[in-house]
Formats: sequence, structure tokens, C-alpha cells
Amino acid sequence: MSRIGKLPIAIPAGVTVTNNNGIITVKGPKGELSQKVDASILVKIESNQITFEVDENNPVNYKQKQAFHGLYRSLINNMVIGVSEGFKKTLELVGVGYRVSNQGNLIEFALGYTHPIFIQLPGEVKVETKSERNQNPILILESCNKELLGLICAKIRSFRMPEPYKGKGILFQGEVIRRKSGKSASAK
Repeated sequence: MSRIGKLPIAIPAGVTVTNNNGIITVKGPKGELSQKVDASILVKIESNQITFEVDENNPVNYKQKQAFHGLYRSLINNMVIGVSEGFKKTLELVGVGYRVSNQGNLIEFALGYTHPIFIQLPGEVKVETKSERNQNPILILESCNKELLGLICAKIRSFRMPEPYKGKGILFQGEVIRRKSGKSASAK
């Protein structure tokens, strides 16, 4: 059995979880999410707890069942946390002339290219931008779907990946980039 998969998930107040033929639906104050669970995993919802067990009669490979056990427990746990508390990511734009602004869910980036970059976000993601004098611009993203939020952050970071020589790029707030010295600092 998977060490992660064995742990039960506590259902907080205000959150409802239903299992309909292998499709788990979680509803809460922040939204509604659903996830299809493989037939080799048995999901039991009882007395404000969700437990996961491996179906020994299923013909799927044993190692694959163990992997699914921990995977689906983690996915459902993220859904429960997302609909009750939500997830938040803060990105910081480090670089001279880097700017970000938004109108609704349309974000405009100025990242040192000859053109601005626009990205339209889905409705489940809330966006907030902050630009203060003598501070790096900040982009705050909030959603109940952790997977979607991670994909969007990865896409935004791909516009200007952090680089180790000058430390410029789009960083998560608090992220430390390991700096390298340039070729002028090399031994002669």
C-alpha cells in the first residue's frame, strides 16, 4: 500500500463530496471540481472522511495500482483544499522595464521584447496586479484548481525564464536564483 494513499482525507464543514460511478465531485464555497478515478482504486466516503483502497481483484499491474493509490489520494486532497481554502501563487517580474497589467482576465506583459505579450486566462482564475514605484511588478493568481494554476504559472514563466547571470526574469515571490559569475570572473 502507498504511504500517501493510506492517509484519510478529512472533509471540512461546507464541503460536499460525492462518488458517481468513479467520478468524484467536490463542491465547496470556492467552486466545484471533479476527477475520474481509475477502477483499480476503491473510494469510500463515510462520516466526514474519504478513504482509498486498492482493489485486489482488478487485473491492473500491482505497481500501477500502488502508484494510482497515492496519485488519486493527492488529487482528491488538492480538490478538497481548493474548494474550501483555494490556492494562491505570486509572481514577481524582475528586470528593467518589465511591466504587467490586467483588464479582467486579460493580462498584458512588457518583458523587453519588441511587442507586448497578451494572455487570456480562464474564468476560474482570479488575477490581481500590483505596480509600485521602486518595486518589482507583482502578479497574483488565485484559483480553486491547483493543476490549472500551476499550468498557467508555468506558461507565464516561460515568457522570460529566470536567468542566473543577471537574475532577471519572472520568479515566484521569495524564489532565490543561484547566481553565476560571468566569463570576466573566470581564472586567467
